[in-house]
Amino acid sequence: MSAFGHGLVELSNDGVANKFRYRLLRPAAVEPGRAYPVILFLHGAGERGTENEKQLKYLPQWLAEPGMQEKYPCYLVAPQCRPDHLWVEVAWDDVASTPQSPEMTPDLAAAVAALDDVLATEAADPQRVYLTGLSMGGYGAWDLAARMPKRFAALLPICGGGDEATAARLASLPIWCFHGADDTIVPPRRSRSMIAAVKAAGGSPRYSELEGVGHDSWTPAYRDPAVLDWLFAQRKGMAP
Repeated sequence: MSAFGHGLVELSNDGVANKFRYRLLRPAAVEPGRAYPVILFLHGAGERGTENEKQLKYLPQWLAEPGMQEKYPCYLVAPQCRPDHLWVEVAWDDVASTPQSPEMTPDLAAAVAALDDVLATEAADPQRVYLTGLSMGGYGAWDLAARMPKRFAALLPICGGGDEATAARLASLPIWCFHGADDTIVPPRRSRSMIAAVKAAGGSPRYSELEGVGHDSWTPAYRDPAVLDWLFAQRKGMAP
């Protein structure tokens, strides 16, 4: 998609240098002296690859629409997870959670590096950095937010799950979580339990379980103007 630029980060893992490419949606017009919000988008399992294209499905392509660019001018960072790799080393169809690994996966670390690259080189607002992901990316979003809760102004995880033991780190972060009630790929219990844990830790997350919706809860979530209005209204330091 021509609206998206190309980026490259290089990370070493176990002494091996790996190159990770990402795509970047920029505001249609960058006004001098203005800083723009940034979304880090983590795609699902079906969009893994090395062609640096498939991860533009769903939210990236929707935010690239002219009307959406006018309403929500922003940077969107879309890294791509490699084939046979994961944002988080967990089985997403498990009902019970997996304890968070001490280290993030190389692909998730590359996503953070891509975000850092954009924050350092573009007219980005560090107070309005948003994290979202769907399915496998929903797991990645929960995991990354728990590792770096102060990096983000809001978390929008969709049909994923996380480690409830990390919930206290997320208590002060504005969260709106979505899951389809009829999801047979990722059990809705994974979102329910994370929301319950964040609430028990003193947080005030929002949770929308969509009746009659299966795994694709991201389309009704991302296509709802109220959801994007909420996301872009968040700024670091605001109450959840």
